[in-house]
Amino acid sequence: MAQSAWDELGDLAKTVGAAKIRDLIADDPGRTSSMVVEGAGVTLDYSRQRMDASVLKALLRLAKERGVAQRRDDMFAGKHINVTEDRAVLHIALRLPKTAKLEVDGVDIVAEVHEVLDRMSDFATRVRSGEWVGHTGKPIKNVVNIGIGGSDLGPVMAYEALKDYSRRDMTFRFISNVDSNDLYEDLRDLDPAETLFIVSSKTFVTLETMTNAAAARDWVKQGLGDDADVAKHFVAVSTNAEKVEEFGIDTDNMFGFWDWVGGRYSMDSAIGLSTMLAIGPENFKEMLAGFHELDEHFKSAPAEVNLPMLMGLIVVWNRNFLNCPTNAVLPYDQYLVRFPAYLQQLTMESNGKSVKLDGTPVDSETGPIYWGEPGTNGQHSFYQLIHQGTSVIPSDVLFFNESLNPIGVQHDYLVASALAQAAVFANGRTAEEVKADGVEERLVPHKVMPGNRPCNVITYQRLTPHALGTLVALYEHTVFTCGAIWGIDSFDQWGVELGKAMANNLSPQLIDGAPPTPGQDDVTTAAVNRYREALGRQ
Repeated sequence: MAQSAWDELGDLAKTVGAAKIRDLIADDPGRTSSMVVEGAGVTLDYSRQRMDASVLKALLRLAKERGVAQRRDDMFAGKHINVTEDRAVLHIALRLPKTAKLEVDGVDIVAEVHEVLDRMSDFATRVRSGEWVGHTGKPIKNVVNIGIGGSDLGPVMAYEALKDYSRRDMTFRFISNVDSNDLYEDLRDLDPAETLFIVSSKTFVTLETMTNAAAARDWVKQGLGDDADVAKHFVAVSTNAEKVEEFGIDTDNMFGFWDWVGGRYSMDSAIGLSTMLAIGPENFKEMLAGFHELDEHFKSAPAEVNLPMLMGLIVVWNRNFLNCPTNAVLPYDQYLVRFPAYLQQLTMESNGKSVKLDGTPVDSETGPIYWGEPGTNGQHSFYQLIHQGTSVIPSDVLFFNESLNPIGVQHDYLVASALAQAAVFANGRTAEEVKADGVEERLVPHKVMPGNRPCNVITYQRLTPHALGTLVALYEHTVFTCGAIWGIDSFDQWGVELGKAMANNLSPQLIDGAPPTPGQDDVTTAAVNRYREALGRQ
């Protein structure tokens, strides 16, 4: 029987995987072109990975054996690949052009998507032009998005990323934490007469979001009077019309989405209303076009030049065969300050799973821990651990060839820093090289850089709405590829449900002294009692 690709990769990990990246580069000058792939305006240089052509060949065979392409095609066809919730997975439909057709369960969902997009565009135009006014007749100058998880991380990341394209005469804020300090700091300097809230919750019962929304409603009434028409200061992104109306929002100003859109995949749906208000409908459409271009690339490009397919396979190689449990994301662009946080949810909520699609335990490690910070700030923070720590941490270094706001040679220094760090990650610095620089003997061990830290370098020409769309889709489909290899469901998130349910049970105990729920452990009950005692509620 022929050896499986997984077993072959295990063997290759003992040979190629044990090699030095600097040696792999030196021994194969051709990898500077053979391991550089372009598509949809993205350039992926994976020549600094601890792999060679034999590893790539085995990884591509692994993708074929695990049916990645078939699962991808099933997703694009609208099949219910989210098996635990019996749902299609169709965030890709959110960016299909209006002329496309895609039927799911007998319904043309493209028409539905564009009906919502058209309503969003009309609303955004009215707000941005000053036609939409608040209770006192003042136009809207402040937009506050209230959501959590995918209803917050996507919009805030996109706003920060595209701030250069945003309305600078408007203020945009994002409230997610149920911690009252978050609400207080975001509202303290705003005028309620000029403030619009977007309440984003599919069910309109999410505890954190609705608690914050109720407090925001009280803030508007305190500022404008109890008889204020709060409907002029609130819109909803939801599917629960009854709860929206009960809150006091006109359902004509409710923007819906669908159960085939997971929260972490929803920034290009109505959840992106704040993004559209900030950058305008045309720029939002450009972002959607970027998403779609990368979708088409993932759908049609051969595996060996398929950007997200390759990135996913590289993650699997590093996670499962080189035993690297984390992955750093290092964007060399200040506008991407929230991109690592966004990726944390996208990657870890999707692939943080320990059972397969059929419910049996996985037989390998799954989702790595994603984390990061923009360069060059991270260089003066945690890069020390990457360079000389005992853990090998692969990284994605990302930069743009052109700065949106060039000042002198600063962008050149920024790119030099990105490339320098990637070079040191890969090559390190040997003791002999340190000695050759005249370093005294006792300091030599302290200045050796082991190198051999795998690294992707991902580049774009310029940060535009279109480029942001392709970047997010690139990682969405990388996550998909990994999940397909591991045989897990990347589109459910049952792990977050139990904690939320328990919080709902504990709140009455903390507030009103309700009795413990059946089966509640003693240490939790004791913690509740200490909290109440500290507040004098006993």
